[in-house]
Amino acid sequence: MLSGSPAAWAQTSQSQQAPSASAADTPPAEDPLPVMFPHPETDRLWISGQANFISQWHPAFRSPYQGPNSLTPEAQDASSRVLTLYTGFRISRTAEVLCDVQETGGHGIGEALGLAGFTNLDVVRNPLLSKAPYIARLMWHQIIPLTHAKAASERTPLSLFSELPERRLEIRFGKFSLVDFFDLNTYGTDSNFQFMNWAVDNNGAYDYAADTRGYTFAAMLEYHDRRWAVRFAEALMPKVANGIHLDADMSRAHSENFEFEVHGSVIRGQEGIARFLTFVNRANMGDYRQAINNFLAGRTPTPDITAHPHQTTQKYGFGVNFEQPLNGWLGVFGRWGWNEGRHESFAYTEVDETAEIGAGFNGKRWRRKFDRAGLVFVSNGISRDHQQYLALGGSGFLLGDGRLNYSRENIVETYYTVHLWKGVYPAFGLQHINNLGYNRDRGPVVVPTLRLHVEF
Repeated sequence: MLSGSPAAWAQTSQSQQAPSASAADTPPAEDPLPVMFPHPETDRLWISGQANFISQWHPAFRSPYQGPNSLTPEAQDASSRVLTLYTGFRISRTAEVLCDVQETGGHGIGEALGLAGFTNLDVVRNPLLSKAPYIARLMWHQIIPLTHAKAASERTPLSLFSELPERRLEIRFGKFSLVDFFDLNTYGTDSNFQFMNWAVDNNGAYDYAADTRGYTFAAMLEYHDRRWAVRFAEALMPKVANGIHLDADMSRAHSENFEFEVHGSVIRGQEGIARFLTFVNRANMGDYRQAINNFLAGRTPTPDITAHPHQTTQKYGFGVNFEQPLNGWLGVFGRWGWNEGRHESFAYTEVDETAEIGAGFNGKRWRRKFDRAGLVFVSNGISRDHQQYLALGGSGFLLGDGRLNYSRENIVETYYTVHLWKGVYPAFGLQHINNLGYNRDRGPVVVPTLRLHVEF
């Protein structure tokens, strides 16, 4: 799952985002996010923690038929938890080691099946995984200065440096989530404080390399300048779709990820950010058209994306991500994403094309500066081969009604997060989803949400 992801998957809270992110949706650096216990003052050491509890419910909805991966139409509720301990040690002025330990538990409605844009990012997609604590992140972070000029930087669990060179290289290697650093957005990234839907906090078409919990082993190189940045990561892919085990043989399975980020002022005095993403995955992925042909030829009783000899195939895609503050308390954001949709959705969710637009607020306008609110609309789609595969009775790792009357899956989500006391942040959210799992015959459904987040 992602704590900030299942990631899953692994998403980071706003208090963990890169220092280049816009501050319109977060408190200014001189007024840091309140936590329950003061953090150590020394910049060589970091110890903090968080707990995120999410409870969701949905009433009964229209469902004339069901398949193995359908969201159950009867009214149901489910709750999840994510507990994280963040630790880090700065070895020198340019090097640090970071280690995070997580424990996850509970369930999601329908056990996270039946929706491409599932309602709770904190839910692990495999309910049979061990509930024992595990190491979520363990990485080396190295700074290579390219100038003597330095700028102040907010210390976070992903970077302990209080100042950084304005021009620099950053190297990270170890275990982490790619969406700790790729496809970030100030207004829509963080399931601890913001939206909770998988297709809102991440680009749904970005099938980023990860195990079931949202993490991978990777090496990443970043170049930062004053107004722009570029990053590249090479990562391990899972052995099977939605698998917990990663394939260490990089001659047959690996992932390349590239993102260019640029900062600029479109609105006077308000700096916006645009990010351009591309990825290429190579792994033992099935081909939807091949699975359909095998079924039509009578080789399989139903279309089966896993019924193929071991092979290395390629899946690629693109994404665009923007954020634009309008003033000190309101900003707009959006994403667009596309992948080739021929090969199976393998690591994140079953989305081949997505478009998203939304707005984020903080409570400064009504004298509640640590409160947050947001409203977003996202529309997801899949390729024609993917549609036909599901319509003939095939199943992916998330979807499969046994048949399909195709239409785009459309989601509206809103939330309000209250700063109650020190590091305690209760929240209320609401999601409305049309055409569940791209099926016009199912839904709509409304999903109210209660969340309690605690920062230690």
